[in-house]
Amino acid sequence: MSSSGALRKFVGSLQKIEPDMAGTAVDIVESARSIVRAFEQAAGAAVVMIAIILIIALRRVKDMALVLAPLLLSALMTVILVVLLPETLNFANIIALPLLLGVGVSFNIYFVMNWRDGVKSPLASPTARAVLFSALTTGTAFGSLALSHHPGTASMGRLLLLSLACTLLGTLVFVPALLPKRAEDDV
Repeated sequence: MSSSGALRKFVGSLQKIEPDMAGTAVDIVESARSIVRAFEQAAGAAVVMIAIILIIALRRVKDMALVLAPLLLSALMTVILVVLLPETLNFANIIALPLLLGVGVSFNIYFVMNWRDGVKSPLASPTARAVLFSALTTGTAFGSLALSHHPGTASMGRLLLLSLACTLLGTLVFVPALLPKRAEDDV
């Protein structure tokens, strides 16, 4: 088969005729379907667990939303860029994406906690520099994966770099924009 879509169509057509058929093509399609379904369940469970932990730690639904919204936006931006760029989302690199959920939450929560403590200019704070340097350090590690000669490892590194860039953009642009402005006498 020339593409995975063609293989899925071929197997789907044959399964309409013989639902109990077996073979290499069926194994490939059904394995892929199982992996994607497992990833969807794991991602959904991760977001729910992160939300539960955030609500326990932050004790405010609004603050939880301020941390989660940019994270979900970063994930959406990553998916959009994967579609627009000549990058593929495959089984070698899809397993690495949950790593970025943790990185994104940690970056975002720092800004929300600073806002709660009265910091008025989050991008001028030491926290912003710390987040930037942390992202650059993490990006260096992901970049070394992207330079690998192994195609699966290299695609994982490229996707992680792309996702990290989206996460950093979400943290440094969208989190400060979402934080409610404080009046001068509130602090």
